[in-house]
Amino acid sequence: MEQPLSFRGRRALVTGAGKGIGRAVAVALGRAGARVTALSRTAADLESLARECPGIETLCVDLADWEAVEAALGAAGPFELLVNNAAVAELQPFLQVTRSALQRSLDVNFGAVLHVSQIVARQMIAQGVPGAIVNVSSQASKRALRDHAVYCSTKSALDMLSKVMAMELGPHKIRVNTVNPTVVMTDMGRINWSDPQKSAAMINRIPLGKFAEVDDVVNSILFLLSDKSAMTTGSSLMIDGGFLVS
Repeated sequence: MEQPLSFRGRRALVTGAGKGIGRAVAVALGRAGARVTALSRTAADLESLARECPGIETLCVDLADWEAVEAALGAAGPFELLVNNAAVAELQPFLQVTRSALQRSLDVNFGAVLHVSQIVARQMIAQGVPGAIVNVSSQASKRALRDHAVYCSTKSALDMLSKVMAMELGPHKIRVNTVNPTVVMTDMGRINWSDPQKSAAMINRIPLGKFAEVDDVVNSILFLLSDKSAMTTGSSLMIDGGFLVS
């Protein structure tokens, strides 16, 4: 029988770990033996996570504040595993996109990933250890969606950033990949897609006929972090039920 994935003794950082996918990844890594640092800007979420999983360390910081992030991660690291999950979705029609929505999305969905990855990769290189980074992207990076001008664009930029990171960090034995889910049934996902008419229009474009569950994404992230994917870097793992082939 195949053994479950183990990350025993490895240091992992998960951003956007207060809710949803990020929280589930932090919990799964902790249960698989990793020493996990969960980062979020919402203190209440981190407090409830710490109660759920007492072994997880928490870090409350706004990723848009580069100086605060630099100081916090400098003190918390070094790490061998990184999951850049934090993101915002500012949904507006193209003609109504605001400067504030654009800037916030660029700061979190793109700039924070670049910055956090720089900090953690430098730690990996200084320690002389191999590492793995997984950036949580979206099917929206590959397909235009109405009212998603900013979100689609930032996720497309994230995909290309990840490829360049893979190219430049590969010689240091650091792998970089993305996961690109369809709609995921987090608590927020269930609320946002509770309208049967709205959900049916999307599900009808998914050959498997369903949205992704949180575990579908978590399992893919754990695989890409693990030695089971030792020869995989610069790739985008679609978790979309076939949406892009329909």
